[in-house]
Amino acid sequence: MKNFSWSRLGKMIALGLVSLFLTLVALGGIVFAYFAITSPTLSEEELIATTSSKIYDNQNNLIADLGSEKRENASPEEIPVELVNAIVAIEDHRFFDHRGIDSIRIGGAALNNLVSSSRQGGSTLTQQLIKLTYFSTAASDQTLSRKAREAWLAMQLEQQATKQEILTYYINKVYMSNGNYGMKTAAQSYYGKELKDLSLPQLALLAGMPQAPNQYDPYSNPEAALERRNLVLSEMKEMNYISAEQYEQAINTPITDGLQSLRRTESYPAYLDNYLKQVIEQVEQETGNNLLTTGMEVYTNVDIEAQQQLWNIYNTYDYVAYPDDEMQVASTIVDVSNGRVVAQLGGRNQSNNVSFGTNQAVETNRDFGSSMKPITDYAPAIEYGIYDSTGAYVYDTPYDYPGSNTPVYDYDRRFLGTITLQYAIQDSRNVPAVRALEAVGLEDSLKFLNGLGINYPDMVYANAISSNTTISDRQYGASSEKMAAAYAAFANGGTYYKPQYVNRVVYQDGTSQDLTDKGNRAMSEQTAYMITDMLKTVLTHNTGRNAAIAGLYQAGKTGTSNYGDDEVAKLTRSTAGSYIAAPDELFVGYSPQYAMAVWTGYNNRFTPVLDDGIDVATSVYRNMMTFLHPNGNDDFPMPSGLYRSGSYIFKNGADTSNAARGTRQVPNYNSNYGEDEEDDFTTSNSSSNILSSSSSNDTTTSSSTTVNDVFPNPNTLPSSNGNTGTTTNSQNQFGFE
Repeated sequence: MKNFSWSRLGKMIALGLVSLFLTLVALGGIVFAYFAITSPTLSEEELIATTSSKIYDNQNNLIADLGSEKRENASPEEIPVELVNAIVAIEDHRFFDHRGIDSIRIGGAALNNLVSSSRQGGSTLTQQLIKLTYFSTAASDQTLSRKAREAWLAMQLEQQATKQEILTYYINKVYMSNGNYGMKTAAQSYYGKELKDLSLPQLALLAGMPQAPNQYDPYSNPEAALERRNLVLSEMKEMNYISAEQYEQAINTPITDGLQSLRRTESYPAYLDNYLKQVIEQVEQETGNNLLTTGMEVYTNVDIEAQQQLWNIYNTYDYVAYPDDEMQVASTIVDVSNGRVVAQLGGRNQSNNVSFGTNQAVETNRDFGSSMKPITDYAPAIEYGIYDSTGAYVYDTPYDYPGSNTPVYDYDRRFLGTITLQYAIQDSRNVPAVRALEAVGLEDSLKFLNGLGINYPDMVYANAISSNTTISDRQYGASSEKMAAAYAAFANGGTYYKPQYVNRVVYQDGTSQDLTDKGNRAMSEQTAYMITDMLKTVLTHNTGRNAAIAGLYQAGKTGTSNYGDDEVAKLTRSTAGSYIAAPDELFVGYSPQYAMAVWTGYNNRFTPVLDDGIDVATSVYRNMMTFLHPNGNDDFPMPSGLYRSGSYIFKNGADTSNAARGTRQVPNYNSNYGEDEEDDFTTSNSSSNILSSSSSNDTTTSSSTTVNDVFPNPNTLPSSNGNTGTTTNSQNQFGFE
């Protein structure tokens, strides 16, 4: 046997590794060559072309062409060297040294991504220009093949164009928020000046915006814009583009320095602005693409006639008697069968001309008050088997929030004793609502709310009668978008659909993506119908009657928020009215076809809604639902598993020993406190904003009224089940309607 040669084996292994390396290099070259061959063809026309996305309504009619607006392209001579330095400092330090790709930058990004949870890109400024011109900006499209094509085109562009030309293409291509494309357009829109006339901090702001233009918008996000601008200035100082003295002076300049009022440049009507903002957000969330920088066709769910009618209801006095021009309204209307948002508007008198500004219909943490009771308390109580009849007896008796010594009061500071579940909802009684939440439990109630698209990190018992809560110094509330979608599940038999503004997008290559929501079962058909049957009675009771429409089957719930004891001193309007001063008045209602949530109030929460504003929410709702149902409608169908007896709905096999079946006359409770009661009232309650014992949503106007069984019987009170919890929201112990 010959002697084994280790040196020979080593040479063979080395040769094999070299061969493998060369094979991989060859294969990589072949793959890269394939990607290069199949890459788009560079053209100056594409590099300077306007990126445009066409938006269609629910009838496939073109309603907007975003990106086609007039823009001003800067010539190389108009671009100041400070802007060039700012862009290079924040985007590509070695821009003047590389030939399209930067191996040092790529290696550094790869190392960072291996050792850090934060992601870092290796693209050069030239590659960014190529991506903006030819490819999707979605994170999901950052594939190896796309990166290879991007690198190839970047290298080709570096051979065909000068660095000055590449920078000029980039400066004119980028989106700069508020409908502005290109930095020259942004300079004129934001500052009313040419680029050469801008200050160093102003140029630094523009240079930093393209990475996330809406996030760094100095109008809507001044703090983020300031941080980004100062980062650009810091990078400029590190690269010795500016001195330490220039840096200090620039970072101490307010972000608002020189900003002027924006003017609309878009061709679409103002009544679409709020809706289109949500279209942009949905497309980005679900596809990863910014339709303002990626050309596509977007098919939305907006009903143009309904959207324009909503605008008319808001902005004229032909439909609603608004108390003044400052009162605001925000509402959302969804098709209950699929969750498609057919109309939405976030405010009245939107004359500030800021494109895609704050949409109060979505971006709000205002309190939806007692309209939370059906989804937080009663629906889960029925779903989880606590109540099996709308005529089940509940208790409106002295009671403390679980785990506390804080009493729960109603708007009239009275207790009705034993009443039916249906009457508790109809008269919006607070004590039965909190009792229901205690019986369900905070965890199960939160699970139920999550199934309806309302997500709190935690819950407290005050959420039984309020959507507002403060947890870890952060405030959570609701919005008309969330409330309309949640109530739509009652209307359609228990299925929750995420609110959808877009149903389909078509990309430039002809491929399309379906964005419709399939829906999820949130509750049983029986629960949904029992809640609906009870909420129908709200439209026959007190201010809920203002939402009623002759010949239309519908259901709904009023809501009123209130000020906490510590907030009363901050009120800015006169509280000389005869009703409770409240920051928010609301109504959420639905038919078998549409659900609509309406918030009313003032931008300044400490301007209260008084007597003349109480009915605005229901008036907006009534006028809009009348428009949507010109020929009336059919009633909600009762599902199997239920039966009606008298005024109430029962589950099959329900225990009828603790439920009412008929109706009874109930004496009217005086809605005003007598002089002999006032001392007791002010002593036991420090809140000075309650001006009478009854909310406008719950005032009984006749000497007696026919309601569902009310049996005052304080001797039959149930004991607490021992659940504990804490109340951390600002709502005082009265918790209005």
